[in-house]
Amino acid sequence: MLRVLAVDDEEPALGELLYLLRADPRVTTAEGAGDATAALRRIGRALESGPDGEEAVDVVFLDIHMPGLTGLDVARLLAGFARPPLVVFVTAHEGFALQAFDLKAVDYVLKPVRRERLAEAVRRVHELVHATAPAPAPAPEQIPVELGGVTRFVTVDDIAYVEAHGDYARLHTDQGSHLVRIPLSTLEERWADRGFVRIHRSHLVALDRVDELRLDGGATSVRVGATDLAVSRRHARHLRDLLMRRAGG
Repeated sequence: MLRVLAVDDEEPALGELLYLLRADPRVTTAEGAGDATAALRRIGRALESGPDGEEAVDVVFLDIHMPGLTGLDVARLLAGFARPPLVVFVTAHEGFALQAFDLKAVDYVLKPVRRERLAEAVRRVHELVHATAPAPAPAPEQIPVELGGVTRFVTVDDIAYVEAHGDYARLHTDQGSHLVRIPLSTLEERWADRGFVRIHRSHLVALDRVDELRLDGGATSVRVGATDLAVSRRHARHLRDLLMRRAGG
């Protein structure tokens, strides 16, 4: 069960957030703080108590815009401790997502908070707090490619991204690219458990090869090695959530 601290300077928003958190069966206690100073005092008691103590806090749900110290400031302070509580940002502003990545937040929930979206954030926190030993990694998979009458075998883990070419797909690796007669949709389904995610109707990307996520005037793109790839509006939110989970892990 999770012990939660919610922080928001707007009393109605804090009350609604606490109501939703307390209704989640995975949450055993949910306390509120109306500003960063009160939150830091409560977190200080939790750190002194230790992870198994009566004052322990597993996760802090943080608003960003608050008088005095912001939620980002609080997260930066917590990052200096050996075993700080996890952090989930709850904000009305999308523009701080990249800073949240840097601060290793577990999730980034936009206001107005929907019950289903908050439940997903709680699920992610619960998995991290109660993590068991990871399952064995799948065996390396190879895909055959034809090069001038010679068949080579490309390891899927070496592929950074895939580009659609009609019924074909071009596999991009650090050593070059290879055209195979497999639709992008087939590879998307086959490699979902290997960390590949659709970011555009024309591109499938290995999540762990994404170096940067960029937001520019409403347009979203990713940097994969030396290549910039556009992210469609349809896939932008899902991709950002996946990157947040990876950063939080």
